[in-house]
Amino acid sequence: MDALKDRDPAHIGAYTLLARLGAGGMGQVYLARSPGGRLVAIKVIRDEITDHPEALARFRREVETVRAVRSAYTANLIDASLDAAPYWLATEYVSGPTLGKAVGERGALPGESARRLFAALAEALASVHGYGVTHRDLKPQNVILSPRGPLLIDFGIARGAADTALTQTGLAPGTPGYTAPEVLTSNQVGAAADVFALGATLAYAATGRPPFGSGPTHAVSYRVVHEDIDVEGVVPELAALIEECVAKDPAERPGLDAVIARCAVSSALADDPFYGRLSSDVAAVPQDLGAAVAAGLVPPGHGAPRPPDYPPTAGPGYVPTAVPAYVPTLAPSAPTAAPQRRRIWRTPWIVALAVAVVVGTGTAVALRTLQNGQEGEGGSQARGGGEPASPSASSSAATQKAPEYIVNNQNIRAFWTLSPDPYEAAEGRGECKQVGAVSPPMELQYSATDADGADGGNVRERAKVSFRFKYADLASQRPDPYYVAVGVKPPHDIDPDTGQPYKVESKGIGYTSKPLDIFTHWKDGGYVDLVYPDDFQEHTAAGRKYDAIPVANDPGDWTVVFYHVKGSPTDYESIGCDGFRVGSS
Repeated sequence: MDALKDRDPAHIGAYTLLARLGAGGMGQVYLARSPGGRLVAIKVIRDEITDHPEALARFRREVETVRAVRSAYTANLIDASLDAAPYWLATEYVSGPTLGKAVGERGALPGESARRLFAALAEALASVHGYGVTHRDLKPQNVILSPRGPLLIDFGIARGAADTALTQTGLAPGTPGYTAPEVLTSNQVGAAADVFALGATLAYAATGRPPFGSGPTHAVSYRVVHEDIDVEGVVPELAALIEECVAKDPAERPGLDAVIARCAVSSALADDPFYGRLSSDVAAVPQDLGAAVAAGLVPPGHGAPRPPDYPPTAGPGYVPTAVPAYVPTLAPSAPTAAPQRRRIWRTPWIVALAVAVVVGTGTAVALRTLQNGQEGEGGSQARGGGEPASPSASSSAATQKAPEYIVNNQNIRAFWTLSPDPYEAAEGRGECKQVGAVSPPMELQYSATDADGADGGNVRERAKVSFRFKYADLASQRPDPYYVAVGVKPPHDIDPDTGQPYKVESKGIGYTSKPLDIFTHWKDGGYVDLVYPDDFQEHTAAGRKYDAIPVANDPGDWTVVFYHVKGSPTDYESIGCDGFRVGSS
């Protein structure tokens, strides 16, 4: 739980804000108090994306889903405003940490606690499925450990059972490591995909480790499709049930009723001593504005008294939501794990999967993601506990003004190669091997495609390079700039005077773009776009400058490297790489 910022409103609709609970890909989540004294969690969609039809459709879908699913295992809808900005929804406030936070701080659950959690989450999913809804993003960060049992949250990409459209054109829904293979490869979304996510979530709870390892999105997704889940150290019976839930073939996964029966619990999870300690591990929650001010969660004067006509119409866009009658469901039940041994993942450099996005002309683009941890979207309408809403601050060097260019004075060992698989090669997919890269502070997504046509990954004259930090709302919470320059490396070293390649492998940083602050160049949550060769030059240590060569001068596999630029033209480090193929003319 964090203090309100000066830019945060004092009221949303009829509700008085008391604190920040967290942030997600679509907006900010607040703790608030109703006029009658009830605590609620309010998710407010970000102003930057209110003009995006897809974002608004997703938000409205979340409201309709939460309204429809009146389960004992979800945070129930209280109110919503959908007609005009600001768009928001209010759910009951649920006290408790997320499973991700609890395991991250306390470690893996003991065997019996894990078994009980398995049964309780399976029952929660069965309740949701009973309303004809698939969650599609079950993960540790979307499970709140409330005192009465686990609750499922964040239905932003949930869909009705008959609706299988993507959440964004060409992007598979869900979170890497918890998204089922059939969703990644062919977007087959159904109840079996939720069972896969359930198994992966329990693997994390029982081991304390990401179920398919960590690293770039494409690497994790490759393991999901081709490798086994990490259940080392889990007792055999529980490990076997987890493995069945994450079977590659959805038809081989057990039903939720079978999962509950296999867990064979005899007491409620809420009565489990270890679970009780986890669910109570939360900061004190202010019950009213006075308590929030006293706790330092509300700035002085932020909650000034309402005018005499309070409560008014509650501001633009306020439309009280009619909530259906509560439908009771079954009570929670129960799970086993054991000592842990670190698993060493096999494939260090992995061909990217078909987790692709269709851009403008229709070119398929594989998105790679570098990330610290597996936190994913994080924010939820019912976030409890004290999970951080933003990443840690960057180094002080990042606050300095970036130079106009970076100097080619480093030997960068980064090489992209097109996949040998004909199908993947036709889509421009390959792998990038890179030595010495560091992880950026947030999830960085990037792509490289033909700028002028839909010819798979084959660039003919110009390449389009796009990049962004995944979560737009984090930009507003991060005061320091984060400068990124892009380097485009031909397959070979280039004679600067003739622009023709030598017969030696390229070792420099490539032709580079001007460093840009990734936050200020954000375009409504979209990507920063650059075009090669138009936006690229080479700057040597001797002070000379050369224009980028045409791609046709050196056919083959080109590498795109992303550099974090600090305080000077020579102070930078690589944070990721991608590439594209240039065919022979």
